[in-house]
Amino acid sequence: MGGARVRSRAPMVGEAGVPGNGTGPDLLPGMWSCGGRRRRRILGAVFLVLMAAVVERRLNLSDMVPVRLRGRVLGLQAKDTQFLLEERPFRILGGSLHYFRIPREYWKDRLMKMKACGLNTVTTYVPWNLHEAIRGKFDFSGNLDLQVFIKMAEEVGLWVILRPGPYICSEWDLGGLPSWLLQDPEMQLRTTYRGFTEAVDNYFDRLIPQVVPLQYKYGGPIIAVQVENEYGSYAQDPSYMTYIKMALTSRKIVEMLMTSDNHDGLVSGTVDGALATINFQKLDTAIMVFLSTDQRNKMPKMVMEYWTGWFDSWGGLHHVFDADDMVQTVGKVIKLGASINLYMFHGGTNFGFLNGAQHSNEYKSTITSYDYDAVLTESGDYTSKFFKLRQLFTDILETPLPAPPVISSKASYGAILIQQYVSLWEVLPSLVQPVKSEHPVNMENLPVNDGNGQAFGYTLYETVIPGGGILHSYDHIRDRAQVFVNMRYIGHLDYSTQELAVPNGQGYRQLRLLVENCGRVNYGEHLNDQRKGLIGDISLNKTSLRNFKIYSLEMKPSFMESLRGFTPWSAVPDSAVGPAFFRGTLQVQHLPQDTFLKLEGWEKGVVFVNGQNLGRYWKIGPQETLYLPGTWLQEGHNEIIVFEERSAGRILQSTDLPFLGKVQYVS
Repeated sequence: MGGARVRSRAPMVGEAGVPGNGTGPDLLPGMWSCGGRRRRRILGAVFLVLMAAVVERRLNLSDMVPVRLRGRVLGLQAKDTQFLLEERPFRILGGSLHYFRIPREYWKDRLMKMKACGLNTVTTYVPWNLHEAIRGKFDFSGNLDLQVFIKMAEEVGLWVILRPGPYICSEWDLGGLPSWLLQDPEMQLRTTYRGFTEAVDNYFDRLIPQVVPLQYKYGGPIIAVQVENEYGSYAQDPSYMTYIKMALTSRKIVEMLMTSDNHDGLVSGTVDGALATINFQKLDTAIMVFLSTDQRNKMPKMVMEYWTGWFDSWGGLHHVFDADDMVQTVGKVIKLGASINLYMFHGGTNFGFLNGAQHSNEYKSTITSYDYDAVLTESGDYTSKFFKLRQLFTDILETPLPAPPVISSKASYGAILIQQYVSLWEVLPSLVQPVKSEHPVNMENLPVNDGNGQAFGYTLYETVIPGGGILHSYDHIRDRAQVFVNMRYIGHLDYSTQELAVPNGQGYRQLRLLVENCGRVNYGEHLNDQRKGLIGDISLNKTSLRNFKIYSLEMKPSFMESLRGFTPWSAVPDSAVGPAFFRGTLQVQHLPQDTFLKLEGWEKGVVFVNGQNLGRYWKIGPQETLYLPGTWLQEGHNEIIVFEERSAGRILQSTDLPFLGKVQYVS
């Protein structure tokens, strides 16, 4: 995302460095050292008056859309306090929408809704870990067809600001960096460490040619490109931003370059030749003054990320940001003469295992839904924020806005009865070939996936123990392990629980640890420490365990296809427990529609529909339903497979309304 993510809880007013808050005087050294609040208020008031003069008249941007603007020579320029497009004043009114979080069939609908809201620019990140999931094998097809997405934005009448990373944050696993980078024990992410820059160069050699012909000066809609993302909040290598800038320009990126940082990161996140922009949720004019100071010259001001809501973590509450407060702040930013980008306009979904995590004081993984309390809901429906923003932009712009597209109906298909089940222990011998190792091996360094290691999902570690005692993890579990003796569940280990009593028994028994990668941290100082599975020794009675069988359970489509044909599935017993797979059928009689799956009575796991991984569920909340796009359904029979870790229900409920949990208002 954007944002200064010290994210262990909801941001509250008055805490320095947390999005949604004002900037304390101690955060701007040298600027407020003499004069205190009075000087700050005077400078802020003067700034407001000067910038408000820029926007006294309404904006006429009606013919400044991709399909109408001809004779392109100069591109987006920064002159004094405003942007120019072909030497005409231009204001960026943008919204963030990530193609990789939305089914391709819905891209145009979401873009048209953005246009109908009054925006003229879409911004999107580019996830390296999807486009190069296997080192050297690149995918720009299907839901990852970036060219089609950009061209579709142009057809709708939107300009594009591209944010290609390589790091994107975005509450996305490892900030979009591929996990195979972590096979190198010396890896230093987001630096000029040779192993990292070689990988970035290879990726950019394939990515950048995809977008070069879509730049403004070549007749396309891309008017600006962002250099990395919020580097000032990381800032491990003073040469790195220059390297990334050159990596872009040397591959024929010719449009305006920008950087993006929160106010704390502005000092060290910028680079010569790129316009510095700011990220925040609560407007403090001192932030804009500080941005002016950092730019050193008269330059247009842009809020690259104005946070329209907030993301949620498992075990927390669903964050909601007041619509009136949001729209008032947008109006103030525009009145200041600044450009703005709404993060997020539409959040979408962290399908599969691709959610990120935060780890400041404690580890917290991000939920499956990326609803974000954004302008559109997770399923693309309008909110009050949409209509309030549309009215604001109607008042600002001289030309009428297009009519909002009709929203799609949602379906309630009722109860889905789970009819079949098979235990994980039954399918393992047939479907997964174990890796044998004397020592534990972390997920990324397992010899699987053509030498690229395991990226996501679960890893099962098996060894033999002679008796009972105290099992100690030494904080080597990443991130959560269910522990079994033979097939009997005895407890779990994670960051906070590092010891577990193993009951005594006769003879040698199997000790099994089913370890889940709950999501790699996507922001902060822990990026280099995101190896998953067992990352070191565990001991029983202070003796390190050895001789492991290790099963990679990434649950890719090929695995699910094999599981589908596995026999025998059996009828669900009265007291079925996990880890196990449960199967049922969703019947659709007419044209499929979006729906939401509610898993009341289930504990923790993952849901697959027709082979598509909808993502994780967990009874601790806040999220209670999983979004199921209608485009992933078909008329007739639809196969539902649930991988439940522990305690299974007997039905899933299809409903036409999402339940994202108990609300906490972001202030």
